[in-house]
Amino acid sequence: MKSNLTLLQKPKISSEIYQKVTPKTAKWEYLSFEARQMKNGSVWNHNTNENEMVIVLLSGNYKIISNRGEWETSNGRVNVFSGIAHTLYLPPNSEFKLIANSELLDIAYGWCKAKEEFPAKFVTPDKTQVVIFGGDNATRQFNDLVPPGFGCDKIVVREVYTPSGNWSSFPAHKHDERIIDSNGKVLEPIQEETYFYKFQKPEAYAIQQVYTKDKSIDEIIRARHNDVVLIPKGFHPVVAEHGFHCYYLNFLAGTDQCLANTTDPDHEWIYDSWTYKDKRLPLVTSDMNNYD
Repeated sequence: MKSNLTLLQKPKISSEIYQKVTPKTAKWEYLSFEARQMKNGSVWNHNTNENEMVIVLLSGNYKIISNRGEWETSNGRVNVFSGIAHTLYLPPNSEFKLIANSELLDIAYGWCKAKEEFPAKFVTPDKTQVVIFGGDNATRQFNDLVPPGFGCDKIVVREVYTPSGNWSSFPAHKHDERIIDSNGKVLEPIQEETYFYKFQKPEAYAIQQVYTKDKSIDEIIRARHNDVVLIPKGFHPVVAEHGFHCYYLNFLAGTDQCLANTTDPDHEWIYDSWTYKDKRLPLVTSDMNNYD
């Protein structure tokens, strides 16, 4: 059974803002997302208003002047496969000017309404936590850009590298029902999520499944370069096409600033089956950042 939701969103060609997701277009409550490419010297003026926002540097360099501080990158990456992101967190009521300082600047950013105000924070690649997670052909690399406990209200951001042929977001998990234990610990939040994909070659793709146990959503999606896949609810595993490494950037927002989730019970046994880590990882390190 197919749902009436459109989960795959293709990029807009020849547009500075080439991906745009809003609660209205996604038919959900919390999360907005955009991806933007800017030419050298171009300026983006913005006010976050009631929202907290995270800006992720995909490639190039920029300078930001704001009422929260000033930041400038000098070692951005050529593309997402040549280093780790610079990450800027901005609280509500942040007014800024972002100036592109490279031939082509590529950025992605997400935002959501925030009840609390936290300090702005700029995280460089060498300060970003890298985790090699999973095992066997489900090993992948997490770059935790805005992890739980970061110091923000709701938003979570992570970039993920999945080697050729490997599974990711696996064993399949979900975060669409708020479950709290007797001690008040969140076992599963309600979180909306975007998967923003990039590949080294235009012919590459990943396969993503999005499904619920009641089959109200049961989709298999082929995601290509610069595509966005929306995860409103349900389980959502990914597999990278053999021969091509896969990158995706996750933004999450919802009831809690955490990464708690519930594994598909059919997959629980897989955690105890892994015997090795994929030696191809890490695919990127902060030492690689060197945009010229």
